[in-house]
Amino acid sequence: MPEVMFAGPDGRLEGRYHHAKQAHAPVALILHPHPLHGGTMNNRVVHALYQRFQTMGFSTLRFNFRGVGRSQGRYDGGIGEISDAAAALDFLQAVNPNASSLWVAGYSFGAYVGMQLLMRRPEMGGFVSVSAPASHYDFGFLAPCPCNGLILHGSDDELVPEGSVRKLVDKLNTQKGIRIDYRVMPGAGHIYTPPQAEQVADACEDHVMGMLNRNRMALAAD
Repeated sequence: MPEVMFAGPDGRLEGRYHHAKQAHAPVALILHPHPLHGGTMNNRVVHALYQRFQTMGFSTLRFNFRGVGRSQGRYDGGIGEISDAAAALDFLQAVNPNASSLWVAGYSFGAYVGMQLLMRRPEMGGFVSVSAPASHYDFGFLAPCPCNGLILHGSDDELVPEGSVRKLVDKLNTQKGIRIDYRVMPGAGHIYTPPQAEQVADACEDHVMGMLNRNRMALAAD
């Protein structure tokens, strides 16, 4: 997994990048939890998602937001971090100009940033949001939500009540043409154990491969 440094809006950003062997491979950007609460690109859920997208044949990038690890800059309350994510997507697209689709996956704070990125980049093909902090941030900006995706949450999340996420999902599912795949993981809190992180990756693979196969079938039917 080659180490990469790329230009961000507030200095250079540190990442790990895997380039898929297949031409026109889809790409995935993985976003980590809150920088002020120990979140880094080496978080076990982020790492599990990074490896799983590789297995699915994606060119995949995870990186540290500004001020984390060797990434330059300082925490910016979420605003700058959204710009960091956009810069990371720019890097991915520059290296993969003919990618068949673009995905973003985020965990906790990373899920919030990923959903914000969706609204700024209409070329996104899908998303995976794990433990989205729906009780901490206003997700009203998803109006309308630009694409379908997976939202996964722990039933016993002690930081973000499952009901707040279910309310968000119900609201998104009322939007025309939007179908959110909502999955609740029994017994999981906000922090996932190593076996639970693999379950998160399993759910991600099940959703993403289902979406990609449906898209292929639709193209074949045209």
